[in-house]
Amino acid sequence: MTRTKKGPAVAPLESDGLDRIGQPPENRRQTVVKSLWVGIWLFYLSAPVTDLVSGGHGWYAVLLGSLGLAAFVGWYLTLVFRTVRQFAQRRVLISLAVMSAQAVVLSLCLGREWLVLFVYVSVSSGAALPGRLSRWAVPAATVLLTLTSLAVPAGRDFLAGLLVPAFLGGFAMVGIRQMIATTVELRQARATVAQLAANEERLRMARDLHDLLGHSLSLITLKSELAGRMLPEHPDRAAQQIADIEQVSRQALTDVREAVSGYRRPTLPGELAGARTALTAAGVAADLPAAEPEVELPEETESALAYALREAVTNVVRHSGAARCTIRLVVRQTLAGPVMELTVTDDGKGDPGSPGNGLTGLTERLVAVGGTLTAGPVSPAAHRGFRLTAQVPLGSPS
Repeated sequence: MTRTKKGPAVAPLESDGLDRIGQPPENRRQTVVKSLWVGIWLFYLSAPVTDLVSGGHGWYAVLLGSLGLAAFVGWYLTLVFRTVRQFAQRRVLISLAVMSAQAVVLSLCLGREWLVLFVYVSVSSGAALPGRLSRWAVPAATVLLTLTSLAVPAGRDFLAGLLVPAFLGGFAMVGIRQMIATTVELRQARATVAQLAANEERLRMARDLHDLLGHSLSLITLKSELAGRMLPEHPDRAAQQIADIEQVSRQALTDVREAVSGYRRPTLPGELAGARTALTAAGVAADLPAAEPEVELPEETESALAYALREAVTNVVRHSGAARCTIRLVVRQTLAGPVMELTVTDDGKGDPGSPGNGLTGLTERLVAVGGTLTAGPVSPAAHRGFRLTAQVPLGSPS
């Protein structure tokens, strides 16, 4: 069996060093990191600030320009720094429209130095809008930059230096948003796979423990009953049965430890020997194959067939009330190719009731290696006898 490990829980995006666009910071560290990240890009505003200080504008123009720049930066930080998921899409579009209008008015009134505001409009479009809208909003902001620069005196001199940052910066934000969304989806998928792996491991453990302990405990129970009946008149024979119980118990403990570790792979020779011992102890005449087919089986395929033999013999001992059990192991040619076929037939009662955990687990094991399992009464009308047939393909499991 392949061992699986429970995967780690989904870690927050903070562990990737990604500043989560469109999400508010959750602690002081995230606030500082995101503030530095957003603040770095405000250096492009040095041109408008320098124009306000030394551009020769009147105090009235400086006042209105300062208020307009402060409002613009406020809109920008709201869209990029704070969460946009709390905003309706309509509100985001209105905010971008207001920023675009501010950029146009400030550029036309105060000069070409203010054309840089369109870079922030483009970046905000990529950061705040979903991909289906930002792919149009970013080019629209770039076109608006071009038209405004043509209307501003000497604006063409700044156009070449701003066109590429506006266009590429906007789509860079779109790419970052998509990357983060993909990272979140991958984290969720990894968590799902880890949960499925944990469930598969629990199923494997339950199946292995049922197969191991069901057989061993049945044998211990039979030998305990025999020892109890022999004790008054044949203490020596009872002591031998008790010694066998100790040996079986120790072997069961070893098997459980190996199953928990994931290293135990039962083999057909070992299970055939164990079947003879269990059937003999239960007083059932055992008819086993004289020799096994000389066929090399993959480990998982042999393991599935060995578990089928163990479960079948355990059911014969515990439930059938049979006097005779026949086990056959042969190679057959089918339309799908050669298969190894295991058949366990008893002459006990033929109605096993509803399928239990053992047969269900066996079916899952055999299906995993491309095999099949059939089980039912030998004579349904007489309700006598029961036959279990397991087939596995010869070769590597698919």
